[in-house]
Amino acid sequence: MNGFKDFLLRGNLIELAVAFIMAAAFAKVVTAMVNLIMDLIGKVGGTPNFSDYAPGGVHVGALLTALVSFVILAAVVYYAIVLPYTKAIEFRNRDVKVEADPTELELLVQIRDELRARQN
Repeated sequence: MNGFKDFLLRGNLIELAVAFIMAAAFAKVVTAMVNLIMDLIGKVGGTPNFSDYAPGGVHVGALLTALVSFVILAAVVYYAIVLPYTKAIEFRNRDVKVEADPTELELLVQIRDELRARQN
């Protein structure tokens, strides 16, 4: 019973469960955003459902609908999540000073100076 308790209380399991729940909830938000954009496209250019489109008897409509939805989904994820997240991380890290590694010449000068200090 202790092993099961340790398994349930392990930090990674809880974090993974929370991430899964948040992802499922966020998927609904993204799906709603894609549907909104598809409706807007439908207002401009007609119904964005290509399911019945079959030129020459080949039913390519479902594929077209899926492709349009995918491109819109990718754009929503990029512009609504990735780009703001990247900007926030850059803003957060703007004051963090990263000390550059010394160049070979600087290292050699330091070694030389230390050797001279030991000799004197």
